[in-house]
Amino acid sequence: MAQLRRRRTNMTRNILKITGASLLALAFATACGGETPAPVEPAPAPVAEAPPVPAGPDYASFVASTGRVAEDTAKDATRKPAEVLAFTKIQPGQTVFEMEAGAGYYTELFSLAAGPSGKVIMQAPKEFEGFYKDALAARTKDNRLANVTVSWSPFDKLDAADASVDVVTWFQGPHELYCAKACGNAVMGDPAKSFAEVARILKPGGTFIIMDHVSPTGTPTTSGNDLHRIDPMAVKAMATTAGFALDEESALLANPADDHTKGVFDPSIQGKTDQFLLRYKKP
Repeated sequence: MAQLRRRRTNMTRNILKITGASLLALAFATACGGETPAPVEPAPAPVAEAPPVPAGPDYASFVASTGRVAEDTAKDATRKPAEVLAFTKIQPGQTVFEMEAGAGYYTELFSLAAGPSGKVIMQAPKEFEGFYKDALAARTKDNRLANVTVSWSPFDKLDAADASVDVVTWFQGPHELYCAKACGNAVMGDPAKSFAEVARILKPGGTFIIMDHVSPTGTPTTSGNDLHRIDPMAVKAMATTAGFALDEESALLANPADDHTKGVFDPSIQGKTDQFLLRYKKP
């Protein structure tokens, strides 16, 4: 009998211990808002930062070069060369084919942008040699532009190997394809074949930049002879037919004050014409 009483006493004590522990747990949970603490998650692994994007060429520094001639710098205000260079995206080490380079205003800048490891080919039809030969001789005298070569060739037979050029520029030039009598009936080249030639010499992914004086929409291509202008839509059609894809069109050189009816050598508009600027890619 005594043994039975001891067992009951022990059981009672155990029940009280369990009940006390439960009450303590309940009190703790209540103090914590009745919520079970969330498990601690491991800290996320550090994310590696992306490498910095290399800065592009400082085109403005090329324009500011002290080696440029005064005759060129006098034209900078209207030609906006730093912005035009940025539009071309010419990079150091690239080969640039400059169609109808004229006296070399942009040649000088392309030479700086391409750098010592790059190359610039300045081209013009043979018939233009009489206009520019002396100016080019002075510009390239004593190997002054060491990465520049001159090519006298028609637009439809460009002096470059297949897929050998990174950038082709044709500034104030496509209208010359239709400059007949006004250009002494010089043989410039067949229009369609000329654009096909650009496609031939460009590398896949290469860039073709076109700039010219705007003629009124719908004007026949004879405006190239009459006004030295061309309808941008005519140029776009030829570029598309040659397989180029338009990458960007810029109004950088637009001039709403130009009504497109005067020839580009008219004193009232010379040097201030409304010009279109297109960048194409060869797929």
